Amino acid sequence: MTDPLTTFSPGEGRRPPRAAFSSDAPRLILDGDWRFRLSPSTTEAPTVIERPDFDDSGWDELPVPAHWQLHGHGAPIYTNIAYPFPLDPPYVPDDNPTGDYRRVFDLREEWSGLGAVLRFDGVDSCFTAWLNGQELGWSTGSRLPAEFDVTGIVRPGHNVLAVRVHQWSPGSYLEGQDMWWLSGIFRSVTLLARPLGALDDFFVHADFDHTTGRGTLRVDTTPAPARLTVEELGLWDVPAQGPYDLAAVEPWTAETPRLYAGELRAGGETIPLRFGFRAVAVEDGMLKVNGRPVLLRGVNRHEFHPDHGRVLDEETMREDIVLMKRHNINAVRTSHYPPDSRFLELCDELGLWVMLECDLETHGFSLLGDWRGNPSDDPRWREAYLDRMRRTVERDKNHPSVVMWSLGNEAGDGCNLQAMAEWAKRRDPDRPVHYEHDWGSRYTDVYSRMYTSHEELDAIGRRAEEPLADPVADARRRGMPAVVVEYAHAMGNGPGGLAEYQHLFEKHERCMGGFVWEWIDHGLRQDGHFAYGGDFGEELHDGNFVCDGLVFPDRTPSPALAEYKKVVEPVRITMAPDGIEIANLHDFRDLSHLVLTWWVEHEGERTASGDLPLPAIPAGGPPARLPNPTTDATGTLTVSARLAEDEPWAPAGHEVAWAQRVPEQTSGRRPTRGTRPDPGLFDTRTGRLARLGNLPVTGPRLDLWRAPIDNDRLGHDPVADTWRRFGLDRLHHRLLGTDTEDDALVVRTRVAPAGTDLGIYATYRWQDTGEGLRLTTVIEPDEGWQDIPLPRLGLRLALPAWIDHVTWYGLGPGEAYPDSRRAARLGRHSGTVDELQTPYVFPQENGSRADVRWAELTGPRGGLRVTGAPTCHLTARRWTSEDLDTARHTDELRPGDAVHVNIDLAQHGLGSAACGPRVLPQYELTARSAPLSVTFSEISGR
Repeated sequence: MTDPLTTFSPGEGRRPPRAAFSSDAPRLILDGDWRFRLSPSTTEAPTVIERPDFDDSGWDELPVPAHWQLHGHGAPIYTNIAYPFPLDPPYVPDDNPTGDYRRVFDLREEWSGLGAVLRFDGVDSCFTAWLNGQELGWSTGSRLPAEFDVTGIVRPGHNVLAVRVHQWSPGSYLEGQDMWWLSGIFRSVTLLARPLGALDDFFVHADFDHTTGRGTLRVDTTPAPARLTVEELGLWDVPAQGPYDLAAVEPWTAETPRLYAGELRAGGETIPLRFGFRAVAVEDGMLKVNGRPVLLRGVNRHEFHPDHGRVLDEETMREDIVLMKRHNINAVRTSHYPPDSRFLELCDELGLWVMLECDLETHGFSLLGDWRGNPSDDPRWREAYLDRMRRTVERDKNHPSVVMWSLGNEAGDGCNLQAMAEWAKRRDPDRPVHYEHDWGSRYTDVYSRMYTSHEELDAIGRRAEEPLADPVADARRRGMPAVVVEYAHAMGNGPGGLAEYQHLFEKHERCMGGFVWEWIDHGLRQDGHFAYGGDFGEELHDGNFVCDGLVFPDRTPSPALAEYKKVVEPVRITMAPDGIEIANLHDFRDLSHLVLTWWVEHEGERTASGDLPLPAIPAGGPPARLPNPTTDATGTLTVSARLAEDEPWAPAGHEVAWAQRVPEQTSGRRPTRGTRPDPGLFDTRTGRLARLGNLPVTGPRLDLWRAPIDNDRLGHDPVADTWRRFGLDRLHHRLLGTDTEDDALVVRTRVAPAGTDLGIYATYRWQDTGEGLRLTTVIEPDEGWQDIPLPRLGLRLALPAWIDHVTWYGLGPGEAYPDSRRAARLGRHSGTVDELQTPYVFPQENGSRADVRWAELTGPRGGLRVTGAPTCHLTARRWTSEDLDTARHTDELRPGDAVHVNIDLAQHGLGSAACGPRVLPQYELTARSAPLSVTFSEISGR
């Protein structure tokens, strides 16, 4: 056979690709512990490993499925764009780690006389297989199945399977996705019995006519006819080919995932079916399913587990989908390869729209300038491209959840991609084809962009984007629906601006929505923290850019996921003085599955509650207006839409949407146990507060710095570079003088960074009132600060380390920032100081609670009450912003001898600049004259 490491060919000896399915024919799952040996190169690998009598007793054991780097053999590598090897296609380095696997298994006599197929569901990156000493063939395409006919080779009794896996291969040039480079047999290996006359493949066509409610069913089978039974549809042992015209079928949608169960029989084998009736089309410049436009509230999802890499069990896959459904997500792009086929079965069952993406990316060639040498436009790679598309489509063609094929990601442009699109449309004309880099829209069916600004998205929605040079192509593109296939880069603390994106998606009928990048942080678990690029000594790496998800590596939801849930609510509750408006933003489902509850709170304490009748508003129907449930206009009214009954993805009572009506004024004057307005003790040298009654206090004083978030420090022209250039991370404070004015102590200071003549004047006015010690800070920047962005504008103080708990009346329970605060609701919230921290994989600014009316920071010896006038933003942590700034992993953050508190007037927004637009203008913070007023009072000990 051809040397797999020196050819453009995708493989040899494999069977044609086909659908993944189970049956009642015998099968033997070969997962488990295999004998394993890793060699540093192919030339150093042992010979004749395929011989049944080869002695592997000195080898290690390695589980299958698994990545060898996560079991002590070699190390992971993370790159976003660059290949971690020289670009010299199709060749790869001589230093090519090579893993040899051997597995001995016994086969029962029932296999005698049956055909047999050996199936590998995923091997990274290239492998050759031998059975009982006979070479079967080899394959590339890591995230795609490969099958070999082993009829007459496998036998009842003792069998020996040997597999050689190369870390690098020509296929690696087509797999430059933004993820960890991990190797080995990472999906299941299965031996399948194939009875005489059994099916090799089938294609279920279940179409739906939305105008009549009728369905059409036929099943194409290969190589022979088959019999079909679907009891629910009155089909009993009928020819599978049909077609059958069926009255009044229930259609499948992501909101109502109706599946029909049936079975195929051929050659003594029975194959269970689960299928749904639905029709996908691009019509009138919109993506439609079952005749209705759909709006994708999506995420990009890599397969990832912090301990197992791309090895996922069914429980983890289900957990992902349940979390998505509970957070109002309705779509997944399988970035950037087909997932384990069981994931798609769960999408069928639980209901998600799926953009199924081929295992293809050549992004590293973009670094050579003008994509020099890119395989996408090199005919020598044509068969490899087509092979990947065939294996993608054939495996997953029977899933109703799959509504669109994607050719791959960031592979430039070229003739091979066009060939993939043309093949897919011939094989499956009932699904649109997507590819983001087809900016001329020559061979795809939707206009796709990444990380567009809000301004550009608005232009696209109005079909007013920059024209193409070819007027015919330009007209074709403007007639297409538009998808933002990646947006709102969810790296670290962020993204900001989700609500503004969603407004545009809902405003323009051309916009079919988008997919947030991405679902999960790819942090690999190490002692005390999650590792990212560079933590394994990589020659090239891209740092923590691999940690950019809506959930943390252990699948704990981040604040961004709560924000996304709120922004994409499928029910819009609008509070008005004269009533409550309810709009149904579902694409198909009415609101009969929901109930409305309401409650009123004063100072965070519930004083009234009840239920509201919820009309069964049809999807897309006119909003309903409900009367106010209470005449109390002084309290905060919350209305919540919840599941009336259990759903497969959430229990009854799960909240889908909510809204609040907040009175214009809230007093912030709740009496509290043991609060006393003790006088303050000031440091005469600095003018700073040193003690409040018996409570030691350091500060407060003006603070402008925050530990940069990923969106501050990455991307083009990072704003954090500007902050550091102007010295905002190294401010010096100078006392100008202290005075007494009208029973108030006035402390005047100038705050300035070294190396510049810029400064900010901060005047602190302290006044002892009946409620506590009131501080009014007036901030006056020098003229030179115009248009210079600030990280934050507020005060910093320190309290004793025994302070361990915070209760506040304000927005919560989670953190909130100027352009990411829709998920926070007004109420009384509490938690420990430690619980107020958000453990982003790369430490950065986090934990700010917004619009705080009052807060109590307490411990066993008492504490401090802070009352806003009217509000402030509050952060409390056991380390400083400087500690956060210098830490690279969460376990480097160690509690000190104080609790550090920020009381902010404002912070800079979050944006998405690590890989997308910067902060919108309305959320930028620049130096300005401003007052900040708060009242401090001591809380006596418990």
